[in-house]
Amino acid sequence: MASTIFALSSAPGRAGVAVIRLSGPAAGSALSALTGRPLPPARQATLAALVDPRSDDLLDRALVLHFPGPASFTGEDVVELHVHGGRAVVDSVFDALAAMPGLRPAEPGEFTRRAFENGKLDLTEAEGIADLVDAETRAQQRQALRQMDGALGRLYDGWRDRLSRALAHIEADLDFPDEDLPEGVAEQVRPELALLIAEIGRHLDDNRRGERLRSGVQIAILGPPNAGKSSLLNALARRDAAIVSERAGTTRDVIEVHLDLGGYPVIVADTAGLRQASDEIEDEGIRRARARAEQADVKILLFDALDWPELDPEVTGLADGDSLTVLNKVDLRPDLDLPEGFIGVSVRTGEGMGGLLGRLEELVADRLGGSGAPSLTRLRHRQALEECREALLRAEGAPLPELVAEDVRLALRALGRITGKVDVEDLLDIVFRDFCIGK
Repeated sequence: MASTIFALSSAPGRAGVAVIRLSGPAAGSALSALTGRPLPPARQATLAALVDPRSDDLLDRALVLHFPGPASFTGEDVVELHVHGGRAVVDSVFDALAAMPGLRPAEPGEFTRRAFENGKLDLTEAEGIADLVDAETRAQQRQALRQMDGALGRLYDGWRDRLSRALAHIEADLDFPDEDLPEGVAEQVRPELALLIAEIGRHLDDNRRGERLRSGVQIAILGPPNAGKSSLLNALARRDAAIVSERAGTTRDVIEVHLDLGGYPVIVADTAGLRQASDEIEDEGIRRARARAEQADVKILLFDALDWPELDPEVTGLADGDSLTVLNKVDLRPDLDLPEGFIGVSVRTGEGMGGLLGRLEELVADRLGGSGAPSLTRLRHRQALEECREALLRAEGAPLPELVAEDVRLALRALGRITGKVDVEDLLDIVFRDFCIGK
């Protein structure tokens, strides 16, 4: 029989209310032991005194709820204790629960893992729950909610159903050659395979939108020394994240800040000024700046307006469709006729900062907004889909129906690993290891 687990499902620390969750066959008996009375009506919040069965000491007065399985989050009997959020209260209830036979503290993600194992949700929905807990921006919240509601799983299950039907037709042709089946049944599935290859290809060709939305769009501030890169980073972060100095070469390493830009998560990096290095430490900082320029999703190429029109050719050479070219300190050049394609700002006075933020939001939204279709959100999704597509491409060109059938089976297994339908025991620890305790 499975053990009964318990954990704090609300955030730790001092709070008005703390939620302690139990799941497993002994959850109901544990609640009766704490309250000294029969179980309350299912799914009905009931006020009860919680008492330590060992000493009859009053622990708290709490709202208690009982969710009989299988109609619960985990599919097992579940109990929730809504106690006062003081540390002493929570610790005393934990102590009483730990002393009961068959009860133990939950591992990270164990409630959600049990829900998966009991068929209450698939792996993509479980990952959506984890993403929702970690969401810091509105866009991340929307993506996580959509995945938690099963949008991604339904897309992949739809592809599996179509592949299963195709495989059934191929195997019928192979297994029953003497039956009165229509001619060329196996050949008739090839157009369906071609459609699936195209659909999966479009899904993969998403510029890693979902993955970027989970982890954050990388924005690099690049430019020559003393252009105001650190000042711009501080202005965007609205705090002193980087040291600002008139001395060239102050920034030696990449400094990052995480921001919410128009509801999208971004990671803005201040980098060393691009120039001929004066020592080996600055040389390493410049090397890292160039590496960050190659990795960045969006680049801000920042120049000092006082240098116009003599701009550093190494920096201007980084301009492309993923960059914004910005002239800083325009307040010191009131005579400057802003060149076409340049954004003028003064980090010191705030002039032009609204326009720069607006352009940044447009670039980020263009990369993350995308279509209405659900996005793959993890590397394991992408790897499985690439494996699926490669198998279908082999099937499409296979000369014998036996080879077509084998490659379609491989494609089905790859899709099944994403949602947890097949062959996933080795994936479960990876999927659930980063969950918080109590979820």
